[in-house]
Amino acid sequence: MGRGGEGALTRRHDQPISWDEVRKHDEKSDERWLVIEDQVYNITNWALRHPGGKRVITHYAGQDASEAFRAFHNDLSHVKKYLKPIKVGQLEDDSHRQQEIVKDFNELRDTAEKMGLFKPSYFFYFTMLAHILVIDALAYLNMSYFGIGWIPYLVSLLLCTVKQTQVGWLQHDFGHLSVFKNSFLDHSVHHFCMGFIKGSTAGWWNHMHYQHHAKPNIIDKDPDIRVEKLFVLGEKMPLLMAQEGKSSMPYQHQHKYFFLIAPPLLFPVYFQTMMIRHVITRRLWVDFIWMMSYYVKLFYLYTPLLGIGGTIVFYFLIRICESHWFVWVTQSNHIPMEIDKDSDKHWVPLQIHATCDIEQSFFNDWFTGHLNFQCEHHLFPTMPRHNYYKIQPLVKSMCKKHNIPFAVKPLWQSFVDIYKSLKNSGEIWYSAYEALHH
Repeated sequence: MGRGGEGALTRRHDQPISWDEVRKHDEKSDERWLVIEDQVYNITNWALRHPGGKRVITHYAGQDASEAFRAFHNDLSHVKKYLKPIKVGQLEDDSHRQQEIVKDFNELRDTAEKMGLFKPSYFFYFTMLAHILVIDALAYLNMSYFGIGWIPYLVSLLLCTVKQTQVGWLQHDFGHLSVFKNSFLDHSVHHFCMGFIKGSTAGWWNHMHYQHHAKPNIIDKDPDIRVEKLFVLGEKMPLLMAQEGKSSMPYQHQHKYFFLIAPPLLFPVYFQTMMIRHVITRRLWVDFIWMMSYYVKLFYLYTPLLGIGGTIVFYFLIRICESHWFVWVTQSNHIPMEIDKDSDKHWVPLQIHATCDIEQSFFNDWFTGHLNFQCEHHLFPTMPRHNYYKIQPLVKSMCKKHNIPFAVKPLWQSFVDIYKSLKNSGEIWYSAYEALHH
């Protein structure tokens, strides 16, 4: 292939292309194609310039990316301008687009748009940001006024943990362009939330999280489940690891050591290392400056109170507490669900099989950042989170019609299911490994 979309010039744009030919141009091919609304596009070189990252788009190479394309982009007319130069031709067989699930989901999205469910409440987001900034200020003022005794210290630690976690949920909306529906504005506030308030990097989050949404719980594609060095998840991954003869950890005990590794260490060790590595290796200096502004603020405020060493300890305690909250909430929606190799499922079963909902309540909505509506969020990632509950009954109805299991659990049950799922996966691996290698 030549530069840009020059590979498309070797054939007429109106020349029909079979699905067999499209599937040959998958991720393993030198030339990668995908389908959007029955049009075939060569993304080989465009993927390198794709704003959402190379991997998220190449995960759909050789497949139909129509629903994913529509789900991730707010201004379709603008984005489609970039497709014209890389068009290869027309898909020969469009029968897959005539499937009832495709029609029903498109109708559901149209209904959501007519209901105004993609329109944000700026008052809601202002309130969320304001309460985060107030909590951040109270954490410092509490220790500054009452001193660094155990009680004020623990109160400030709790407030900082709440602030860190809540801004994590808030940045999620800006990262998905759910608020302003304007790339520049959403990304700007995303940088502010992730960098200045949270001490993280928007670029790394985008790189990882968009892949997760494109192919949730798909082995070798979803970075959230690339954890085989420590854990095996679902029913397929344990078998694959056993067949490969890999036993880097005693997976049959993973439901026990999970408590010692994942919740306390994900943020202060893994995320911390990967964020710094990402911004430096990719030279994301804007991200780096925003992230450093958090540390300048932290040490400027707390060093006079705690000293440099005490501030470092306080920082890592915040990260450990924040990590517990994040892991239990985010993994309760995914670890107990289906985890498999990519079989090119339609958008709806792909997302619903990998997610579940948690019962709604004022506390659950706040505690999880509305990610208790994980199914709705995965189907419509650019929908403002305060509208998920409005679309849930319609999503349930569509799933029931097509015999797609739709799970809604109590919060406590979702946490218990993480433990049960890890235990079951570990036992599957152990049985298979023993049978194959002993």
